[in-house]
Amino acid sequence: MRLSESDRLFRDTLREFLEREVAPDLPEADHEPVSKEQAVAYQRDLGDLGVGPGAGEDASFEDPVTYAVTIEEIARVWPSLVMIITMGFPFPAALVPYAGDRTREALGDRSRAGELVGCLAVTEPAGGSDTTSPATTAERDGDEYVIDGEKTWVSNATIADVALVLATDTDTGARDFFLVDAETTSLESRELDKLGWKGSPTGQLFLDECRIPVENRLLNAVGRMASEGGTNVLENPIFRTQDPQNAMFAYMRTGMASMAVGIMQASFEAALDYTTERTVGGDAIAGKQLVQDHLYEMKAGIETARLLTHHAATHVAEGHADARLLSSLAKGYACETAVDVASRAVQVHGANGLSTDYPVERYLRDARTTTIPDGTTEIQKLIVGSELTGYPAY
Repeated sequence: MRLSESDRLFRDTLREFLEREVAPDLPEADHEPVSKEQAVAYQRDLGDLGVGPGAGEDASFEDPVTYAVTIEEIARVWPSLVMIITMGFPFPAALVPYAGDRTREALGDRSRAGELVGCLAVTEPAGGSDTTSPATTAERDGDEYVIDGEKTWVSNATIADVALVLATDTDTGARDFFLVDAETTSLESRELDKLGWKGSPTGQLFLDECRIPVENRLLNAVGRMASEGGTNVLENPIFRTQDPQNAMFAYMRTGMASMAVGIMQASFEAALDYTTERTVGGDAIAGKQLVQDHLYEMKAGIETARLLTHHAATHVAEGHADARLLSSLAKGYACETAVDVASRAVQVHGANGLSTDYPVERYLRDARTTTIPDGTTEIQKLIVGSELTGYPAY
């Protein structure tokens, strides 16, 4: 797929910024989760480029193709930064100005300054990939909802000002999303350590009688946002043609696929550079047949995954009936291919590939991590199967 001139210019500008301002801090910046202050600083810096919650508008996240380009470029340098930025946009931080009075008053100043950190809380300890019947509940009590439950593997959990929580509405028995802020409720968190994305804070959320205004129900806030013209993201056809949760996940899974492509690109570039510099018997290993076999497989994987991801992003942008299928197909294929590409990069480096002095061991850990969030590869296969046959398998 050929990018538009504006997307190419934007990509080049973003790459220049990341190479200049973010890359020099690595790998040290990835040794432990960033603080809230650091996350806000990154949001502010990227916001100056029109990226993410610090931009104060949809900017690069408005169009799914530009969104894919943005995520790939950030992931090429630092995948953890993708999670820090995208968990706050377009939901839930963007919903704060359209939430209930109590939430808006508590977070309004930071919202207007683009300094809110958000998170999306879907997964539960006993549920895993099963999001059809959340154990977390939302019970209507007058002009409030009372949220009770526990979430896990939530990116930004420990630094979030506001969480978009998937819960079962006890009145209707249906699942829904609710905006829960950490300022006016009893929301608590605990940090979790993990294999990759070390710079991205991940944790559990504990919701014990968290009382929120009824306006904090997702559809209520989104309705107000749409009526006031608060976001162009919601003008994308997919939010009119598909179930809101499926539309949201189509966006997110296309983003995760783009993240995997960015990791692949970084792995390939590192491996290619190494093969021309490393010599055996006086000759660069780039001239060895089996090394060139690795480079071939890596390049083929990257190009295929990128084309599939951009193809999916285009369908998401159009609100096409196949958007859900293609976003899951791209997510599953790109993330698994990223593991293979990063593993080959390690292999090309030999023993040095196992050393933390080289970035490829980090790329492999980060690539492996992409295969789990937003639905495991196995879940993506079942979604694709269901979309193809009309028979749900889970």
